[in-house]
Amino acid sequence: TMRVVSAALLVVSALASVSSSLRTSRGSYSAHAVRELRSFLPAMARARCASSGFSRQAQRQAQRQSLAARSSVAMSQDELKRMVGYKAIDDYVKSGMVVGLGTGSTAAMAVERLGELWKSGEIKDIVAIPTSVRTKEQAESYGIPLATLDTHPDLDVAIDGADEVDPDLNLVKGGGGALLREKMVEARAKKFIVIVDESKLTDALGPGFAIPVEIVQFCHEHTRKAIESLPALQGRAKAVLRLGSSQNNQPDGTDPAVTDNGNYIVDLFFEEPLTDATKLAQELIDTVGVVEHGLFIGMTTAVIIAGKEGISVKEA
Repeated sequence: TMRVVSAALLVVSALASVSSSLRTSRGSYSAHAVRELRSFLPAMARARCASSGFSRQAQRQAQRQSLAARSSVAMSQDELKRMVGYKAIDDYVKSGMVVGLGTGSTAAMAVERLGELWKSGEIKDIVAIPTSVRTKEQAESYGIPLATLDTHPDLDVAIDGADEVDPDLNLVKGGGGALLREKMVEARAKKFIVIVDESKLTDALGPGFAIPVEIVQFCHEHTRKAIESLPALQGRAKAVLRLGSSQNNQPDGTDPAVTDNGNYIVDLFFEEPLTDATKLAQELIDTVGVVEHGLFIGMTTAVIIAGKEGISVKEA
């Protein structure tokens, strides 16, 4: 029995050394993390700890440490997204701020956290600017006060996900079709915080995720061809009109995808890394018929990254 107890104690001690990676800036584990992991500690370990004469309080403390530490291992992608979304809100949002809310599955976790803190009263007197209809609807479900750039043109912080992040923290965004509103809002923020899991990191933009370009409906085929022939592309990318839903770049319908702004999207698929993202960004925005593109160059303040080793932050 003593050998089992000693082994259990060693495991708890080792795991506790990394448990701080799950703590929020407010010093507590998120309710979700505790809830998800409450069943993770093996029943045998609990029984052995109890038989050793530990006090009930010591047992609970050991269990909490083990649960928190083990949560950094083998987490699902949704759990990683929740970790970075919650951390972004906990670390960068305070009462009285104007906050930009991004669009997508990772950004939705940040909205979820902001909603929890707003409803609990831990954050007060905030105004949020959503970057899509679906983000607006999610924020409204929590009762978060909303505004637009018309009344609040200067933001304290904007928080959003990304489809790709290169070593210089340049981004590809717009897989969910909200690139125009995202860029309009995030360009006005004093701090732009990007939240991703480590699968979104890349050595160079391009091959890993198609770069979206929002274009007007009028003569859209003409605009698509003009984009494909840009000098910066040098024939290395295929411009494909997005079909079906605007919220992903996989064809799931026969009609052109329409954004919240009533525009179409052309996705640029690369086989080789993009060598000069800045040049392409300029050529795209100079093309008549192009509304906006999904290259976010030099805009990032910091990237919060969730990975197998926990959470890390990379600043520009």
